[in-house]
Amino acid sequence: MSKFMDNQGNISIEYMLIVGMAFIITLMIVNFINTEQELGNALGAARSGASEGINMNNFAIYPKEAFKTYEIEKPTILSPSSIKIVKIEAMNQGFNTNYEKTKIQLKIFVSCTKQLKNEEKDSLGDRINYNVRKSISICFKTENLTNSIYNPAFSPKYVFTTADIKWM
Repeated sequence: MSKFMDNQGNISIEYMLIVGMAFIITLMIVNFINTEQELGNALGAARSGASEGINMNNFAIYPKEAFKTYEIEKPTILSPSSIKIVKIEAMNQGFNTNYEKTKIQLKIFVSCTKQLKNEEKDSLGDRINYNVRKSISICFKTENLTNSIYNPAFSPKYVFTTADIKWM
C-alpha cells in the first residue's frame, strides 16, 4: 500500500513549504512596492505644491492680509520674480511614536534671479512650504487630520514636515 501513496494525490511537505514561502515573499514585495509608491506620490505632490507656491510668488499673488503686510514691510516681493526649484530632498527621520508613522522631513532648494533680504526669503519660503504640505494633504485626502497650515501633513504611512527653504 505504501508503494502507491505518492500516486494518489498526496502533496509533499517540501512542495507546501515552497508554495508557502513564495506566498510570503510575494506579500513582502507587494508591501514594499506600496510603501515606495506612497512615498513617490508624496514627493510628486510636494513638487507640485512647491511649483504652485513658486508660481504664486512669481505672479505676486497674495491673500489680502499678506499683501497689506508686504506692502509696508517687504515691498520687493510684491513685484514678480523668477524663483526655480533646484531639488527636493526627503530625509527619513525614523518612526514617530506620537503619530505612529514614519516621519519624513522635506527640504526644498530654490534659486532666485533677484536679490532678496532674509526676511523676504523667509516669507517666500513659508509660502512654498505651506503649499508643499497642503498639496500632500490634498493628495492623500488628509486635510482633516492636520491644522490650518497643514503642519504636519499626513499620508497613510508617513508624517511630513518641511525644513526651512534653502536658497542657492
